Amino acid sequence: MANLEELEKYRKIHMIGIGGVSMSGIAEILVHWGFTVTGSDTAQSEYTDNLILHGIPVKIGHDIEGAKKADLIIYTAAISQDDPELLEARKSYIPTIERADFLGLLTKVFNDTICISGTHGKTTTTSMISSCFLEGKLDPTIQVGAYLKQINGNYRLGNSEYFIIEACEYVESFLKFYPKTEVILNIDNDHLDYFKDMEHIVSAFKKYVKLLPANGLLVINSDDPNCASLSKITEAKTITFGLENQKANFIARNITYNKNGYPTFDVYYNNTFYKTISLSVTGIHNVSNALACIAVCHMYGLNKEQIKNGLLKFSGAHRRCEYVGEFGNHVTVYDDYAHHPTEIKATASAIRNKTYNKSWVIFQPHTYSRTKLLLKDFAKTLTLFDNIIITDIYAAREKNTYNISSKDLVDEIRKLGGKAIYISDFNEIANFIKSHVLNNDLVLTLGAGTITNVKDLLVESKKD
Repeated sequence: MANLEELEKYRKIHMIGIGGVSMSGIAEILVHWGFTVTGSDTAQSEYTDNLILHGIPVKIGHDIEGAKKADLIIYTAAISQDDPELLEARKSYIPTIERADFLGLLTKVFNDTICISGTHGKTTTTSMISSCFLEGKLDPTIQVGAYLKQINGNYRLGNSEYFIIEACEYVESFLKFYPKTEVILNIDNDHLDYFKDMEHIVSAFKKYVKLLPANGLLVINSDDPNCASLSKITEAKTITFGLENQKANFIARNITYNKNGYPTFDVYYNNTFYKTISLSVTGIHNVSNALACIAVCHMYGLNKEQIKNGLLKFSGAHRRCEYVGEFGNHVTVYDDYAHHPTEIKATASAIRNKTYNKSWVIFQPHTYSRTKLLLKDFAKTLTLFDNIIITDIYAAREKNTYNISSKDLVDEIRKLGGKAIYISDFNEIANFIKSHVLNNDLVLTLGAGTITNVKDLLVESKKD
């Protein structure tokens, strides 16, 4: 059970940017615990609609009055320091706290917080572990960075000591957490608008590992050279998993795929056969994610059948190579959140295990800094698709001080022999796709921004 003593002095809480996937989950958890919550956001979304449906007042735009009445204001990192509600809070001496700091407080109120981190795969692995804990009836509290079917949302409130949560490395926010278990899936070159270089990223993960108590658990990917030294800096028990490193504690062998691209594989634990596992998601990267999940669940006492059934029931998190429907003559449409070259490569690999004629990718680069610094890597991975459409860069938190555009990416892809074109307007993209696809082609909308909206302009039916 959660120990709320530290939060009890804040009965009325106002949240700026309440429509974010993490913020909306926090809001629902706080209301369940008996706090009064109000919020504001710049845009209406499925998350703000859902909050209102659950009786949480949300104002689109600024809510000065809501801020004035609060005992505490939580805000996201995207909120500028001259935001009118933040200014009102300071003027009225109302305490304010950034989202990551408040999440840290939440992790502190549970005795056993399981933090899933890494540059890629956090949401999927968090979802897999959650599914297995639910199967084992361990009644966890969950916060995940996407809609998860098993919990009908992005959060779940349990009555146990377990809190399963994603731990993001961006701006080193995971250093605010109080983990009992850490899963580190990989350490890759990302968030280069904050991190100076790879050494800076690795140093952040080292600081994160040092947060573990001596009786904690560290689960790391032994295939990733950047994870190799992490076990040396903690007294916590270390368990490894891997696809390539045969010395890992948990490994996968005899991997096969069915017609939907879903893998089946034999798991070995300390080189002894453990269990044959089948997944309901595609891709070799998800075999690796599943091994991380199995390692955690085994250490938490779940039996092999519970782990097997929990993984099989997980059919994918929202926007992770998600099937969304069809149009025309059996043209299938998928939607994916990938916005880093490593993630795109994993998605391309997963799709290749499906049956289709030609592939079409519609990619929206995410942030100017990432596009500029990883331009050649983006170009190389996008050539794994037969046809490539690039739309405008999604700015997110940035201004274009990098002298980069989507046309630069198109040029780079063409240098490598890829079939790439630039189209800005989403309706024009949909019309182009509809007039050029052939029977049994596969279309993928790709990126962390608004590109997901293109799928709704394409899909006519949802038969799989």
